[in-house]
Amino acid sequence: MYLTSGAEATVKLEDGIIIKERVPKSYRVRELDERIRKERTKAEARLLSEARRAGVPTPVIYDIENSTIKMQYLDGTAMKYVIDEKLSEQIGILIADLHGAGIVHGDLTTSNLILFNDRVYMIDFGLSFFDSSTEARGVDVHVLFQTFESTHKDHEKLIEAFCRGYRQDFEQADEVLERVKDIEKRGRYA
Repeated sequence: MYLTSGAEATVKLEDGIIIKERVPKSYRVRELDERIRKERTKAEARLLSEARRAGVPTPVIYDIENSTIKMQYLDGTAMKYVIDEKLSEQIGILIADLHGAGIVHGDLTTSNLILFNDRVYMIDFGLSFFDSSTEARGVDVHVLFQTFESTHKDHEKLIEAFCRGYRQDFEQADEVLERVKDIEKRGRYA
């Protein structure tokens, strides 16, 4: 059963396992396309594993083959449907752990956060990368805040709760949150 199909990959559920496969790009030379898809798949799996090692709940990877990742299916609820201040604070803690490990998610939305067995899990590391810069971390948080603002009427409270969690154990939190404000200002006048 197909769960989603995007520009980069298809995601299907088969026998209780998620199968994410990067789709071929016909505009690229076949050999180059295969290499790019294989490298991006390996990178995504590595980032998922590193995030998990840093204490961020992610799906367990079962297998990687060419441009396909087989991983744990989390039969949970997308955060966009259940988020509240308490969960937003938990998300702040998780993102602090992720950023503390030098990982930027790259697509931080409430659709890529799943509530499963009373824990918040992070999914879809397809756009993730290693980066410890304040700018990259700030853009990551800014994307999440934009998601809050566009989909949740009580977004100010969600942002405040996130910031409480983010600041708990992350030394660079205030620096990153200040950068988020700068990024927001840049976007208004662009």
